Amino acid sequence: MRQITPIVKHLLIINIIVFLGTNLLGSNDFFERLLSLYFPYNPNFKLWQVLTHMFMHGGFMHLLFNMLALWMFGTSVEQAIGSKRFVFLYFSAGLGAVLLQLGIDYFQYTSIFESLQSLGMSVNSIETSSNPEIKAMLNELWSISNTQMVGASGCIMGVLVAFGMLNPNAELMMIFLPIPIKAKYFIPLLVGYDIISGFIGGVPVFGMNIAHWAHVGGALIGLIIMYFWKKNQFDKYRWN
Repeated sequence: MRQITPIVKHLLIINIIVFLGTNLLGSNDFFERLLSLYFPYNPNFKLWQVLTHMFMHGGFMHLLFNMLALWMFGTSVEQAIGSKRFVFLYFSAGLGAVLLQLGIDYFQYTSIFESLQSLGMSVNSIETSSNPEIKAMLNELWSISNTQMVGASGCIMGVLVAFGMLNPNAELMMIFLPIPIKAKYFIPLLVGYDIISGFIGGVPVFGMNIAHWAHVGGALIGLIIMYFWKKNQFDKYRWN
């Protein structure tokens, strides 16, 4: 077992403190509205949520799996690239997750809204319509604008991709599927699953819907950053 690295240790501590604090102090609903990331059209949206949502989690199991992944893969990555680069990688992946998820949500929102307008529907007529199709579109708009985004998963996906690029032949396995697979195969399969699930919809985990495009966004930023760094400084860690 590797000795835990400084930034990973601090991130673990912050995430755990935030989880305990938001669940033990006052109303959890208050902290969710304040710190979770809302769609920009939602009145609860605040600019700081772009950062704070990375330290919020939807439950103990959500926190546990993210922190296990951060410890297992983040320690190795931080040792390889250094603490400053690790901080940049971690939060850049988190921001990439936000940009892709919100970008796709915005595209879907505006597409639905424009479709309703093309039918000659005003805001009032949409809300009072009894047409099942119109109601379904209205429900989709409500779902997009009111969904809260929480968790460090986008950051973790960037770290996971970095780990795979540094250790392509490391054997990984899922807890529920204990079959060892090399990182250079396992991680693309995982990202591929998120892409497919993003298009067709995924299965909730621990009662929570997964922001699959956020995972893809974090992984993509991790790939871009690590490709640039290894091309210029880490040639010995290329895929093989």
